Amino acid sequence: MNHTEVLTRYVTNFVDELVANGLTDAVISPGSRSTPLALTLAEHKKMKEWVIIDERSAAFFALGLAKKTKRPVVLVCTSGTATANYFPAIVEAYYSRVPLIVLTADRPHELRDVGAPQAIDQIKMYGDYVKWFHEMALPEADLHMLQYVRNKAASACYIAREGNPGVVHLNFPFREPLMVDFQYENVWGIHDRSHPTSTLPAYEGKKHLSEQQVEDVLLKLTNKEKGVIVCGPQTDPELPEAITKLAEKWQIPILADPLSQVRAGSHVSDVIIEGYDALLRNQAIRERLKPEFIIRFGAMPVSKAYSFYVKQHQHALQIVVEDHEGFREPMSNPTAFIFADAVACCEVLTASATPKSSKTWLQIWKQYNEIAKKHLNCKPDQELKEGEAVRTLLETTPEKSCIFVGNSMAVRDLDSFFWTTKKQIEVFANRGANGIDGVVSSGLGACAAGNRVTLVLGDLSFFHDMNGLHAAMHYQLPLTILLINNNGGGIFSFLSQANDKQHFEALFGTPLNIDFKHAVHMYGGQYVLARTELEVREALLESYQQAGLVVVEVKTNRETNALWHREKWQAIEQEIVGERN
Repeated sequence: MNHTEVLTRYVTNFVDELVANGLTDAVISPGSRSTPLALTLAEHKKMKEWVIIDERSAAFFALGLAKKTKRPVVLVCTSGTATANYFPAIVEAYYSRVPLIVLTADRPHELRDVGAPQAIDQIKMYGDYVKWFHEMALPEADLHMLQYVRNKAASACYIAREGNPGVVHLNFPFREPLMVDFQYENVWGIHDRSHPTSTLPAYEGKKHLSEQQVEDVLLKLTNKEKGVIVCGPQTDPELPEAITKLAEKWQIPILADPLSQVRAGSHVSDVIIEGYDALLRNQAIRERLKPEFIIRFGAMPVSKAYSFYVKQHQHALQIVVEDHEGFREPMSNPTAFIFADAVACCEVLTASATPKSSKTWLQIWKQYNEIAKKHLNCKPDQELKEGEAVRTLLETTPEKSCIFVGNSMAVRDLDSFFWTTKKQIEVFANRGANGIDGVVSSGLGACAAGNRVTLVLGDLSFFHDMNGLHAAMHYQLPLTILLINNNGGGIFSFLSQANDKQHFEALFGTPLNIDFKHAVHMYGGQYVLARTELEVREALLESYQQAGLVVVEVKTNRETNALWHREKWQAIEQEIVGERN
């Protein structure tokens, strides 16, 4: 068997096993050393390839696609610094628990550490940010080696998905020549799963609380009448209904993060408190809403005000539910952890004895929530504000849609203005490491799953990943972008750095002074500048009827925006705190 046939059978069996384990999408960054993998992934009839030239953009694209489809996506690049450009997205995937299978091509061992071009140390280069690293053997094609490559492919798929999903990294050393030939007989290997070269499926059960553990949890809640359920960022589509039923049964509020998937859907209920970020900014209100216990599902919420609430009431019983493992409690408060399937946990608690609840506790939360919504929902004046643009987006977003939101101000405005709705809306963000890099590419990756996505982000995030727009043009992906341009880092206007007038603009405000219309047109998109709430609404509605990329830009003032937000918060505080004075 010659070199080409050996290489071909080695790689085709690996890729075929990925497909056999349910993988359907591969994001490929062009390069030479990765030729065997790239060609084979493109050739397999059940694998869809996405060619993204910029490696950093490619990795974030794969991340967005994996978030939306909830299954691993293959990511392939050549050797050298191309592999390093994947690192930011791998870090994000680690913290946000997104499954990726990273396949890096490499020089063979004899070309390492000898000055060969495009050769860097790729062994365990992503450190602890991957769940598993494996250096693949040099290609061979006997029965044992074909079983080996299938075993590694199946292991990668399983490890990426099991427990808390995450990244696996396989490094492939290839010798030249690098071309493969798909004309060989039975080139994809044996499809009969009982054949010796086939791997068998892996099965994983869910963790459940025992009867005794349920009793122990309920015992901890004895004589505690003022409880709060918190749902942070999470993507399980079954949890919102389960968690809402539990809160209704126990008659306690749900503080629902905008990324919790709890604020939208047929399950929505008046026990869901959307305005808690505005409420908990005031110390007196936090004291009035003093809890006796807090049960949290999902990651820590976006809201900084919630962290103040938890810190102020650190002596309240706090329970965090994790499906598998992890200690996500950044406040370091005394915390009990439940490691069990979150949906099953809600169901068993709902079916068990109901803790005694204060008759007025839930009503107070609901009353305060209505006050917050009343002030936040005031109609705009002549100058359109960022929060009003986001509120208009949420009112306009169609049924069964997806929103991808950037970090900094965008996700916080979503937190403030995302009211509960019966519409089915999925909401995603890169809140693992909370960076502004790669957001455009991640939004486009979510689009690659097949439906139009609305991406809302600021000008710095847009600028940071304008390369990502090439995928929108190349694949005609259906993306609407609400670009909120406050000419710089608007979030810093809310922080103490804003008081340093001498250095603030240069170091934190960082105005770009860019006309983004030209960038949008360069990538074949449609551009609209919206100056009023009505224009935003009309532009968004029209975008949902269009194909490809549409960017709706809203220009705002950072200082005015910060003042507007503070006025809203002060009005809420005054009405609530002043009502008993």
